[in-house]
Amino acid sequence: MTSPHSENLLPRHTSFGWLIAVLGGQLATELDGKLKTIGLNITLWPTLFALWEEEGLTQAELAARCQTAHYTTTRVLDSLEKLELVERRKHPTSRRAYQIFLTEKGRELEAEGTALAKECNRNFLSPLSEDESETLHALITKVVQARMS
Repeated sequence: MTSPHSENLLPRHTSFGWLIAVLGGQLATELDGKLKTIGLNITLWPTLFALWEEEGLTQAELAARCQTAHYTTTRVLDSLEKLELVERRKHPTSRRAYQIFLTEKGRELEAEGTALAKECNRNFLSPLSEDESETLHALITKVVQARMS
């Protein structure tokens, strides 16, 4: 039997993967709650965020940028179309591809949506100093970029 204090010594509490998974889950849950206040949810977020950065992407480009499977991206785009936030347009040089563009309604959500995400990030990083927060961000970015190359 373990004591309540020995839980801090469990291997998962020193596992980078476990800690990142826990933090990611907590962050996703909080952001999802905030996004619901503007009629969105966490499953739509990566695609909208990518389109706010650059419109006119194909579904394959969106799937790659969002790190999602093509069928997932199809379902997300279907949902975004039903909400009248995006529209598919025929690609000018490919007969099979479509480009994805935001509607005016989709563009109007950017300021409020990104403000909610920034608030969520500030909440999660609040235990850290500004320098610690910048260092954490830089280190995680370095690991992610190394894994993507």
